[in-house]
Amino acid sequence: MRLTILGGGGFRVPLVYGALLGDRHERRVDELVLHDVDAGRLGVIERVLRQMAAGRPDAPTVTATTSLDEALEGTDFVFSAIRVGGLEGRTCDERVALDLGVLGQETTGPGGLAYGLRTLPVALDIASRVARLAPDAWFINFTNPAGMITQAMQTVLGDRVMGICDSPLGLGRRAAHALGLPGDATRFGYSGLNHCGWLQTLVHDGRDVLPSLLAQPELLLSTEEGRLFGPEWLQAIGAIPNEYLYYYYFTREAVAGIRGSAETRGEYLLRSQADFYRAVGDSPEQAHELWVRTRRERDETYMAEAREEGEERDATDVAGGGYEGVALALMAAIARNERASMLLNVRNGTALPGLPADAVVEVPCIVDSSGPQPLSAVPLTGHPLGLVQQVKAVESLTIRAAQEGSESLALQAFALHPLVDSVVTARLLLTGYRERIPALDAVFR
Repeated sequence: MRLTILGGGGFRVPLVYGALLGDRHERRVDELVLHDVDAGRLGVIERVLRQMAAGRPDAPTVTATTSLDEALEGTDFVFSAIRVGGLEGRTCDERVALDLGVLGQETTGPGGLAYGLRTLPVALDIASRVARLAPDAWFINFTNPAGMITQAMQTVLGDRVMGICDSPLGLGRRAAHALGLPGDATRFGYSGLNHCGWLQTLVHDGRDVLPSLLAQPELLLSTEEGRLFGPEWLQAIGAIPNEYLYYYYFTREAVAGIRGSAETRGEYLLRSQADFYRAVGDSPEQAHELWVRTRRERDETYMAEAREEGEERDATDVAGGGYEGVALALMAAIARNERASMLLNVRNGTALPGLPADAVVEVPCIVDSSGPQPLSAVPLTGHPLGLVQQVKAVESLTIRAAQEGSESLALQAFALHPLVDSVVTARLLLTGYRERIPALDAVFR
């Protein structure tokens, strides 16, 4: 079985390869193809993977190429984690917004819209190539903003493209662990959009135990979300939000925290990644060791702006793995017809009331050889429903803006986002992004 990774020179690719190395099933990935537009970066990651596979004759073969068509032709699965504009573009996503006093974050708020605008044309071109070169392939999207990109690609590939994220699964597991329950023996009543969803039920032995967790502040404080949002707020809304909802519920604090830091997350990652590639160039025989060390530092500083000074990230979250496990489980369910329950970004249909049928939502699904089938999700009501409806409307405007090259639609998307409170500010955001990010400006030419 052949797996193609787009963005194959990306720093997190070894996580996927590590998961593949641990897969002992007969029907497994035996060929991995890496694609990236940066040949130097691609070579470094290929070296890391080869060192990981040392002494493992059963390891999947690794091929690296800068030819997109060569990478896609005849593949069985495509895993996409591309970053159009690179980390330099991400730093602009953050700084243009922060300079205007608006949240500067990679996927949430105006930064996410800027990221989406320049990524959508590339993603749609990739979808067209997959349809031509590998029409039977399943496409697993991790490229952010995951919901928006997946929804656009579905206009070409239909339900053969789905989005994944490790945040909902991590949230559900942490909630179950706080109650002393095994995560695989509970059902997570999670619903919403990517990076904008809520855990509303936690069912164990046929009983919803989430109210029990919400009633115990000391248990809530043992979770990342309890410390992030505070037990009082979680009790008030009667649910546990995805960690990215911190940027909506505590917008002013988030902006102040980011602006008060010496560097944004993007600037930190840009520096960290440059140091890593430079170090591998100096000591290629230590490529894997250098990657492990750099990865640990990156994970430990994730969402640092939302934690108290001196507070460290939960060690179990750092060690617990992430999207690579979700990706492997998804591929296994489809390729081996191993029926599995998963939280995925898929076409809504009738799963989540209040949103259009073609909207991509993040809900529980059953996955087998026919692909993912969304289950009826716990309905959203009140402010969560209003928020996802507004965010989804903005995402749809952004998709249309990229497809039509429409500056007017892009301006509407920025102006109507809940984290942008002014049409004037929206114009300044769009102008600033166009001036600093050539790939975004090209969308309107």
